Amino acid sequence: MLSTSFSQALPVFMQGLVLCFGLIVAIGAQNAFLLRQGLRREHVVPLVLFCALADALLISAGVLGMAQALGAHPGFAQAMALAGAAFLAWYGWQALQRARHASQLQAADGGPGLSRGAALAQVAAFTLLNPHVYLDTVMLMGSIGAQQPAGLRGWFIAGASIASLVWFCGLGFGARWLAPLFAKPRAWQVLDGLIGLTMWTLAVLLLQHALAPASV
Repeated sequence: MLSTSFSQALPVFMQGLVLCFGLIVAIGAQNAFLLRQGLRREHVVPLVLFCALADALLISAGVLGMAQALGAHPGFAQAMALAGAAFLAWYGWQALQRARHASQLQAADGGPGLSRGAALAQVAAFTLLNPHVYLDTVMLMGSIGAQQPAGLRGWFIAGASIASLVWFCGLGFGARWLAPLFAKPRAWQVLDGLIGLTMWTLAVLLLQHALAPASV
């Protein structure tokens, strides 16, 4: 019974993990700010915790809220699955387009140090005032996670939350090691290529789920 339960939970956990990684790894203000603070070794712990906790709460709210919405409107589930597949396909195409061009993530150097409150206020603005964070966590991950069986939704949320925590920990605590890598355009081209292929794979799986005959 345990092995059967684990065999069912692991793919759902991995789907949440991989999807979150694909969405969160990007050149953006939040990541650049956290990388900067990591290089300065300034308030890294509270900043990492804030970013990871914000993602976990938004993903949980998205999955649970979408589950309630889909439960009230069963026909809406297929439409959301098709929309999710289309978005993942578009996101994958965008990542592959980025892979064709050089880009890099650089943390701003210099400038005065920040108090803990000021640093948290800045990272909160970068996180919560970015409309894409709600599209990614609440809408996309919420709609995909909500279509998992009720007993497995927690595994999806756990996988996504762990991906977020690992990424932000690596960015904050491993900044001195990661900064030279992220400053290399080639590294981002390879990463974007992998993200693009992964998003397309997830899009195909979601499309198959959307078009599968409903079980009786």
